Amino acid sequence: MGLIVDDDNDGELLIPPPNFSMVEDGIYRSRFPQLENFRFLSTLNLRSIIYLCPEPYPEDNLKSLESNNIKLFQFGIQGKTDPPTPMPKDTVLNALRVLVDVRNHPILIHCKRGKHRTGCLVGCLRKVQNWCLSSVLEEYQKCAGLKWRQRDLKFIEDFDVLRLKQCLYSIIYQYNGYGLKRRKLLCQDENVVQDQHKPQATKG
Repeated sequence: MGLIVDDDNDGELLIPPPNFSMVEDGIYRSRFPQLENFRFLSTLNLRSIIYLCPEPYPEDNLKSLESNNIKLFQFGIQGKTDPPTPMPKDTVLNALRVLVDVRNHPILIHCKRGKHRTGCLVGCLRKVQNWCLSSVLEEYQKCAGLKWRQRDLKFIEDFDVLRLKQCLYSIIYQYNGYGLKRRKLLCQDENVVQDQHKPQATKG
């Protein structure tokens, strides 16, 4: 995605981060955004950002997030290739918990280049959404380009999404929407669901 003209701001150019794209309604991915990208990001009305690098978030970026009431979730995943660092399953699982919670949407996922760590998290999300594995891996490779990594494909393939259910104590997630629309995750308080199914006393 290139430059966008914002007609509501006297034709000012909005600059999306490199590798920016929409994963589905309310979920976006990109490379590490710079200050010049935050005006564009403000048009998304973000509630949260998932940051998948161990390095501290730049102070100027933090100020921009604070001024726009955007919450930062940082999961410090190393991106070293020499020697290669394996993706930490527990860390990805914790990031996935944040990602599937629609109370954090709209949300942006990014790492340094928006390819490998981001691609692994999106790939795990697709498995939660019951995508067929070939489509999941194809999306990862398309977004990673020529620098896709075989170990990332293996990580996505082996990731056990059933573990996610063990982490969801107070929220029940359901899918809604078909056809051309992306499936959107809805949440409902578990207590409400339990109350709905609680046997009602009958008058004798």
